[in-house]
This record gives sequence, structure tokens and C-alpha cells, in this order.
Amino acid sequence: MPLSRRQFLQATAGFSAAPWVIPASALGLDDRPPPSERIALGVIGCGAKGMDHLRSFLKDDDVEVVAVCDVHRRHHRDLLPGRGAVYGREPAVEAVASRSRERSKGAGAGCAAVVDFRELCERSDVDAVVVATPDHWHALCALTAVRAGKDVYGEKPITHFFREGQQLVREVAERGAIFQTGSQQRSEGNFRRAAELARNRVLGAIREVEVGLPSGYRTAQGDPTEQSPPEGLDYDLWTGPAPLLPFVPARHHRWWRGHSAYGGGTVMDWIGHHNDIAHWGLGCDDSGPIAVEALDWTWPETPLYDTPVDFTIRSTYASSAVVTISSRFPMGTKFIGETGWVYVDRGRLEASDPRWLTPEFVPGDIRLVRSQDHRRNFLESVRTRRPPLCPAEVGHRSITPGYLGSVSQRLGRPVRWNPEREQFVDDPEAERLLEFSYRAPWRLFSSA
Repeated sequence: MPLSRRQFLQATAGFSAAPWVIPASALGLDDRPPPSERIALGVIGCGAKGMDHLRSFLKDDDVEVVAVCDVHRRHHRDLLPGRGAVYGREPAVEAVASRSRERSKGAGAGCAAVVDFRELCERSDVDAVVVATPDHWHALCALTAVRAGKDVYGEKPITHFFREGQQLVREVAERGAIFQTGSQQRSEGNFRRAAELARNRVLGAIREVEVGLPSGYRTAQGDPTEQSPPEGLDYDLWTGPAPLLPFVPARHHRWWRGHSAYGGGTVMDWIGHHNDIAHWGLGCDDSGPIAVEALDWTWPETPLYDTPVDFTIRSTYASSAVVTISSRFPMGTKFIGETGWVYVDRGRLEASDPRWLTPEFVPGDIRLVRSQDHRRNFLESVRTRRPPLCPAEVGHRSITPGYLGSVSQRLGRPVRWNPEREQFVDDPEAERLLEFSYRAPWRLFSSA
């Protein structure tokens, strides 16, 4: 009887990377939980963020990284070959093997390496998947994993297009999957403190929230010349559902988000962090604005990029709070209430009344979920089946004002929004601008 595709992949997976060896647990050299009690993890996207996730998960004794995926065999991100840190499939396998040797006093464990993410998602020995690709791949990788019965840790923004986000939220709910959005600031104490001060009305009713994001790319951030893709890169597969643009180093590793084919600029790169905290503090994790207006957007000087350099998005919520997202504010989130304010950024927490920041001050009865490690919170959810700190809908809602701001900017006018129905109010012209298309043969499949 011929082997099925799944059986073939299972039978040959070990040959796509470093050779398999006898597991250390079988030799009595590994003091971790037995393999049957570990979470078998696959990592899709082994660039800077993917390798960061990989190395962090490798520190967890109850995790076994069994497969990695990347379309680039080996690269140095935006640097010349041989310069700086190295990324890609081969370094990922090397990192797994190195950690295995440390744990097992010389013996190692096997890790498969594949080019096509679908092969990783089809593996029966994978329990959970990390998606750390460029944005234009987030939805298809996550949906493929969820449809294969996997849980997902997905980098923010959870999707490139709004409709993708709606689809992902639906499928995660329908299939009972665990999905953790990589908005890790929710697992940091300062951000939780700021949100608790806002939620408990220590500042009085919140009138304004200032969300500061970085400016975009005004000029080319690297070599701007068109070239042949480097050796070891499957550029057609890297492009995937996006338009097949000429390969340009300044529009590839690290800088791809400057073009709307692959990302949403610094707006969508950072909105899932600082606006996520704004929503947390306003209690809008399952809601959103009722009106949005884009103001004063400026554009790159180079044709390599088409996402904004500077920008402002003003969103009004049903509570009458106004959230202004802008590259013209200091980085971070500032809640401004009737009786005071609190500002938070990475490594900074300030308030109009310093007493609010002391350990002995209790903001009120609303106590937000405490997590000291965002990845660990995901693993606990995988085991317990309880929702993680930042599930799919929360990640989708936090970035929705970015999509709506883009529509407002393209129309040159404010737009009204119904957050419950996730539709524009009496505005078919705006609704059409949320539609998108993929390069054939890729498609966003519907629920089964």
C-alpha cells in the first residue's frame, strides 16, 4: 500500500535536518519530564524573532522542539554574509542540538528542518507551533496549524489583513485551539500596573489615551538595488501570497514591513504592543472604537516602501474616551483621566501621583491576570486548556484601529464603526477597502 503524504513526512522527517540519534532519556541521561509529558513544538520562521522564541522555549524542561521551518537556509538578516548573528533553518537546528547536548551530557535529540510550513503543520508529533514569519504569512501559517489540530503562539500583528483576523478568530474558537498573541507587554508588571490603575478609575474616568509608536522608514534602510535572490533562499515561497516584487535587500530581512505587500509599516508593527495596553486599560479586549480618523500622514522618499513615515489615528470609544495613536508622541501608553495620569513604556512607569506606583498601594478590586513570562503562560494554557493572557480575539481587536485608520486615510475622511458587528456604519465604500486578494494559487480557506 502506498504511503500517504502524512505517513511519508513522518517517515522521512529526520532526513531533512541533522541525523537522528538515540534520545538521551532512553539512556537515562536526561532528567527532564519523559517525552510523553513534554510539549512538542514546531517553529515557523527562524529569523531574529523566531530564533529568540526558539532559544527561550529551549530553556523550558517540558518543551521538546521537534521541527523548525524557514525558507532561508542560512543568513545574517540585513548584514553582509558572515557578519553578526546567523539565522535560518541550519542555525535553528544547531541551536536545538546544542541545547540537547547541554541537557543530556553529550547525547542529542533529533530535530527536523523543512522549507514548507505545511509539512511542519502536518506532522503528528507536533503539539504546538510558533509563527514568527513576516506579517503576510501570519494568517496562512496560523490557520494551517489550527486546522491540523495544533495550538499556536503567533507573533503580532496576528494577521496582515483585517478579514484574515476575523477568519482566524472564528477558527480558533470553533476548533477549541489555544492561541497566544505575542503581545508580551501584558506579561510585564509595569504595563499591568498602569492598566489596573486605569481600570479601577484611580485616575477618574479616562478621557484620553496617548499611544506613541515609532516613525516609519523615510529612506532605504539597506542596499536599494534589485538583485537575484541569495543562495539558499526560496524567494518565491518567501513571497507566498504577496505580489512577487523584485528582490531588494532593503525590502527583505528586517525591512520588509516598509512595504504593504508584506507588512503594515511601524504602525502595524507596534500597534499590537502599545495600543494593546490601551485596550487593556479601557476594558476593550472584546470591543473597539466607534469612530476613527487618520490625520497628517507622511510618506517615504523612496519607492521601495509605501507605508507611512509619520501618522496619527484618532479613535473615539463608546465611553467617550479618545485614543490617539501617533508617531508624534513618546513611545508608550499614557492614560489621562479626570484626576490624574499614568504613563508606561518598556522600563518606565510614571504617574501624576507617585504614591500610585508604590508596592503598598492597592488600585482596587479589579486585578488583572498576572504573568511573569508570556511564553510560559502559553505553555500553561496548552496544558490546562484555559485561555492565555492574549488570545486571538484580543490580538485582533488591539490592532483593528490600525486597519480602520488606513481606510480613513485612503478615503480622506473619518469613518464610523460598529465594534460588535465589526462593520462600518452605512459605508459600503469603506467596507470594500477591507477586502484583499492573494497571489495565486494561495487562498484564505473558509471554515470546514
